[in-house]
Amino acid sequence: MTSHDDSVLLPEVIVYEGEFIDDDEPQPGAGPAPAARRRAARRVAHTAATAARFIAVRTLPGLRHAWALTVHWAALRYMTGDEIRRRIVKKQLDHYTERRDDARTARDTTLKQLSKLVDKAGEDGLTSPEKNRLRDLGAEADRRRNGLAVLNAMPFTPAQPTAEQITRWRGTLGAVRFTLVVVPALGALVTVTATAPVSGLVTGPALLGGGWWLTRHPIPLTTRPAPAELLIPELDAPADYQLDEPRTAAQKEDSPAASADPQAAAAEDLAAGNEQVPGSLAEASTSEQAAAVLAGAVRAEGRDLAEVARAVEEPWGWSFYVRFSTGSPDELNKDDIYKALITRMRLRRNGLLIEGDPDAGDSAFVRALLRDPFSPEAVGPLPYRPPLSMSIVDAADFGVAMDGNPLVFSLAGLMLLMVADSGGGKSGVMLALAEAVTACRDAVAFNLDPVGTGVGALGEAITLSACMDDELIQAVLDFLLELCSARARQRARYGWGNKWRVSEEHPAIVVFTDEWPQLSDEAKAKLVRGLLLGRKEAVWFEAGSQFGTRDYLGQAIGPKLSARLLGACRRVDVTELLGGGAIAEGYRADLLQAATHTQINDAGQIYAQGLPGMPNRPIRYQVREVTDAQAALLGTDRAAAGLPDLAHTLTEAGLWQKYQDLLARCHADSTPPPAILLTVREAFRAEQDPDALTVAQLAQHLHADDADRWGRWDNRADRLAMIGRHLRKALTDAGVELSSTRLRHLPGEPTGYLLADVKAAQEAFS
Repeated sequence: MTSHDDSVLLPEVIVYEGEFIDDDEPQPGAGPAPAARRRAARRVAHTAATAARFIAVRTLPGLRHAWALTVHWAALRYMTGDEIRRRIVKKQLDHYTERRDDARTARDTTLKQLSKLVDKAGEDGLTSPEKNRLRDLGAEADRRRNGLAVLNAMPFTPAQPTAEQITRWRGTLGAVRFTLVVVPALGALVTVTATAPVSGLVTGPALLGGGWWLTRHPIPLTTRPAPAELLIPELDAPADYQLDEPRTAAQKEDSPAASADPQAAAAEDLAAGNEQVPGSLAEASTSEQAAAVLAGAVRAEGRDLAEVARAVEEPWGWSFYVRFSTGSPDELNKDDIYKALITRMRLRRNGLLIEGDPDAGDSAFVRALLRDPFSPEAVGPLPYRPPLSMSIVDAADFGVAMDGNPLVFSLAGLMLLMVADSGGGKSGVMLALAEAVTACRDAVAFNLDPVGTGVGALGEAITLSACMDDELIQAVLDFLLELCSARARQRARYGWGNKWRVSEEHPAIVVFTDEWPQLSDEAKAKLVRGLLLGRKEAVWFEAGSQFGTRDYLGQAIGPKLSARLLGACRRVDVTELLGGGAIAEGYRADLLQAATHTQINDAGQIYAQGLPGMPNRPIRYQVREVTDAQAALLGTDRAAAGLPDLAHTLTEAGLWQKYQDLLARCHADSTPPPAILLTVREAFRAEQDPDALTVAQLAQHLHADDADRWGRWDNRADRLAMIGRHLRKALTDAGVELSSTRLRHLPGEPTGYLLADVKAAQEAFS
């Protein structure tokens, strides 16, 4: 065996002498080190405990409050019993509405199928099965129509929930929230922290920070006001309904909810003493109360209102001046906020007007309408203007603004477009402007209307009138364009500068053109050219239209005109003519309501831009009505006194003979259609010109036009037969060739009149 000597590889053993010492027992000569360590440890422990107590004192109340907030939300304690009652009733209302919507949809579907078969019958004829199908569809349409009528006649009578049902609804939804939201959220938090402890470095400080913030800023556990969508009248409780709320009135006064309620906060800011805040503006008796109602409503919608600086009671309601801390006053004109404010303050449907202050971007004028701002006393009577008593450059009084200021402006140099729906008062405004023109000694009025009589109610005070004849209207426009060119040459020859000098020898011509969209394409092009050329030559156009967009006017000329008036019209008309921000600025012509046959509504009310001497403000004006009877008397009076003479100016332009020929054509074609035919035509126009109207439909319009004449048979069973018989007689007596016909495409094949026949009868008089 081979042996190895490993001694050279092993280290030398070194032996130290010593003894073991137990640190827990004091040793002689050991020194102060152990005692110092113990004191340091005690200080560290004391500091940690102090820090823990500091953190606990400042975060645990907030964390407990966070849990209380969670329970407050999950248990629906923020909802009042009345809000839950309204939600329960709203489900009944939704079911009530859905039944009628389903019935209406089924009826419309059946009528569409019926209409398709009727169209096919007129074009290709029907097979025997299709005829049977047509008959069945007619019967089904009658059943569905009758069923819908029965449903519509049934009033909405909800079953009001009891206090036990409200408690059960709250408890059921609270259990669902705890089960599906709170428990899973807490479980997810615990699971993430347990499986990945490092996440505690994030969640721990976040929870402590949230607890600290909630300790300093506790959120009151209050009930909220009912949302605006639940404040509709259908959901109101009956007068005899009693609902016991969980707190007494005294408890509510002492609870944090009182300070969190927006209207209570507004009352603290604005009301004198502890004056109670009313529930609506109609109940406010002082400016402080009215300001508190407005402030509460605005803040409840989440707007950062700084103050209601001024509240003034007006004959029609209240006007306010408000300032905002952040955001923009224009936000109040957003549809959802606007409608919610209407509901909260219990105003008229379009009874809120918000106008931004042009001199202060954080402020706005707010007008809340409780009554009609344009009472007869506020508007005043039509002023009498004697013949030849004024100049076209003079400012004329046409009406009043809702703040009481007069609507006064001059028509000189004005290219004006008035846009309003049928019934919006467009023709009445045009007649009011023409009334002022016919009182001038240095201006004449021309009247153009492709489908009606325009401002013809002024009779002989209108110098030239061309109505319901496209060829004649184009001839007048051609003449006016030629006159513009001639006057441009005359201006240069006279050295008059860049505009025509209006005088009695050289009168202005104001052309009133109604129903612009009804003009032919050729006439539209000539009208637009006249608008571009006529201002300098004192040939001024005042045009009216039901719509203001390019597809109706022919060109995007509306926004370029110097003055634009807007009655009840579409939102797109407002933004097209006044710019994309007009709605937010407060130009709410889309909220005005056009007149019906029985209600005047907002007819004659306008918003305006570009009127000389008037500010461009989104404020509502009322133009004074000129009745047909007044217009006829004024026209006769002014024609008898003599109209301004165009002979001198047209002779200088070399157009006198052409004007005489044109005037002769207009007089030859000036025999107006009989009144009964115009009434029938207006009925079609009011119904958006359908292919036919039944006698029953026409009877409504005839009755609205002359109740004494057409209402004689209201109590008779054969009322429609009598109206139909006397309508035929009235047409025959007036020399109108217009016959009734059976409308076989309608259920029951009622008697009626065709639009094509009415138009042909009207053309026979032109």
